[in-house]
Amino acid sequence: MRFTDRVAIVTGGASGIGLATVRRFLEEEATVIIADLSPDGCVHAVDELHGAGFERFETVLADVSRTDDVRDLAENAFKRHGKIDVLFNNAGFFEPGEVHEVSEDDWERTMAVNLRSVFLCSKYVLPHMLAAGRGAIVNNASVAALVGDTGSAAYCATKGGVGLLTKAMALDYATRGIRVNAICCAEIDTPLFEREAEQWGMSVDEFREVLNEQHPIGRIGRPEEAAAAVAFLASDDASFITGTLLPVDGGYSAK
Repeated sequence: MRFTDRVAIVTGGASGIGLATVRRFLEEEATVIIADLSPDGCVHAVDELHGAGFERFETVLADVSRTDDVRDLAENAFKRHGKIDVLFNNAGFFEPGEVHEVSEDDWERTMAVNLRSVFLCSKYVLPHMLAAGRGAIVNNASVAALVGDTGSAAYCATKGGVGLLTKAMALDYATRGIRVNAICCAEIDTPLFEREAEQWGMSVDEFREVLNEQHPIGRIGRPEEAAAAVAFLASDDASFITGTLLPVDGGYSAK
C-alpha cells in the first residue's frame, strides 16, 4: 500500500485515465481529490467508486485552466487534509486540424486545458509540497511529447510543452524533495478515444482497428495500464526518478 496516509489530486479525474488512476490510488489507500469540469462525469465517478466500495475521495467541480478554480482547489485540499503529497495533471483536450485549419479559439482552448492547467495546478500545489519538503507530480504528456502526428498541430504543441515543462520543473525542485515526471501514452481506450473516432469520421470499431495496427504490441492501451505507470512514478518506488518522460505506448514511439 504505497499511498497509505497520502493525499493526491487528480485533474480530469472523472473518466478515462484519470478515473483509472483514482481507483489505483484508492486501492493503495490514498485519499483522493477528483477535480473535473463535468458535473455528470463527477456523478458517474462517485457512483462507480462507491459501488466498488471506495470512500476516501471527494469530487470538486473545477476548470483547471482558470486561476481562481485552481487556487481554490489547492487551498481547500490543504485545509481539509493538511497536505498534498501527489498531483496528477491529467486534464486534456483534443481538437484535430493542421495549422491552417485550426481556429484561434480551438488553439487557445487546447493551450489552456493541456498546458496552462499543468502550470497553474503545479504553481498552486507546489508551495504546500515545498513546505513539507516532499511531493510527487506526474504530468500526462502523451506520446505526442515524443513524436509528431498528422492533423494534430495544437495537441502536439501543447504536449511537447508539457514534456519540457516536466523536465524544467524536475531540475528546479530536485534538491527540495519534489520529483516531477510524465507519462507519454499512445492511444488509450477511453471516452476521449471514442470522441476521436467521431472527429475523424470513423466508427469506434473502425478507428480501433486502424490504431491497433499502428501499435507494435498489436492493440491500444487500457486505462489501468496508464494508471499503473502514474502510480509507479508517484510512489517511493520511483524515488530516484525525476525528469523522465515515460512512454506507455505499446512500442509506438520505438518505431
